[in-house]
Amino acid sequence: MKIAVFAHCSIDTITVNGGTYEQIGGAACYCGITARQFKFDVELFTKFGPDFPKQYLSEQKIHLGDAQSKQNTTRFAISITGTDRTLKLENQCEEIEYVKCDADAHILSPLYHEIAGSTIQKIKDDSNFLFVDPQGFLRQKDTQNNVYLKKTDLDLSCVNAIKVSTKEAHQMVDGTHDEIMVALQKKGVEYVVLTDKTDISLLVKDKVYTITLPNKRIHDTTGVGDIFCSAFTCTMLKEKDFLWALCFAGGAVQAALESQNVGLQKIPKKSTIQTNASYFYNLVRFRDLR
Repeated sequence: MKIAVFAHCSIDTITVNGGTYEQIGGAACYCGITARQFKFDVELFTKFGPDFPKQYLSEQKIHLGDAQSKQNTTRFAISITGTDRTLKLENQCEEIEYVKCDADAHILSPLYHEIAGSTIQKIKDDSNFLFVDPQGFLRQKDTQNNVYLKKTDLDLSCVNAIKVSTKEAHQMVDGTHDEIMVALQKKGVEYVVLTDKTDISLLVKDKVYTITLPNKRIHDTTGVGDIFCSAFTCTMLKEKDFLWALCFAGGAVQAALESQNVGLQKIPKKSTIQTNASYFYNLVRFRDLR
C-alpha cells in the first residue's frame, strides 16, 4: 500500500531543556518515516534545497520525486517548554507542485503555506482517503518572523480526517471542545481528532472516543502530531477500524515521547507502537454527544 505526503521538509534548530540541536524534520520526514515503520510505500511531494541531506530519506526507501530546489530548505527555530513551543520561520523554500499520484491515501500537512489552494483541490480530486493537519494554513508571521496562529476559514469538504489542537481549532471554529468537533464535522470531515495536551479525542458520527497519554516527563514534542497523522492513516487503511487507528496513533505518540530522543530519532518502531496500542484499546472512554 502507498501513502502520498504533501509537506515541506525542514531543518529545525530545537531548544529544549537547556540544550540546542539542529535536526532535519518537517511533516514530510516525520509522516514518511512513520509510514515506513508500517511497511507502506511512501511518495513525498516536498521541496528542499542543497543544504538538506536527502540521502537520509533515500536510505529509508522513500520516493522523493522532483523535490530538489535551488532555494534553501525551510528552516524553523523551535523553543520547547513542556507541551508549549514557540516557532520562528528562518527560511522558506518554494511551493510544492502537484503531480498526480496513485496512492491509497494522501496526508496534507503543510508547515507554512507551501501548498496553494489549486493544489489542494487537485489532491482532493485524486485522494481515496485524505488526512489533513491544517497547522501550516493557520500560521502567520510577524515582522520578526515569529510564527503565530490566525483565524482562517478552510474548505474541509472531501476531507476524511483532520487533527487539530485546541489552539488551532479555535482559529477555525468557535465553541467548547464538543462544539468545535461538531462544527468541524459539519464542514464535511468524517473523523475529527482534537488534541488537548495529554487528552486525544476522536469524534465519529455522534460519539466521542478519548484516550489519555500517561502523564510522564515530556522532552521534544516536535513532529509528534505528524507521527500521529501517519500512524492513524496507516492503521485506517490496514485495519479499516477507527478505534484501532486512534489507539495506534496514540501509541505512536506515547512511544515517541517516552523515547526522550530529539528530532527524527524519536520515531518509534512498529512493535513498540503495537504494544502501546493494545494498552490504550482497553482504556478508551466513549460517550454520546446527542
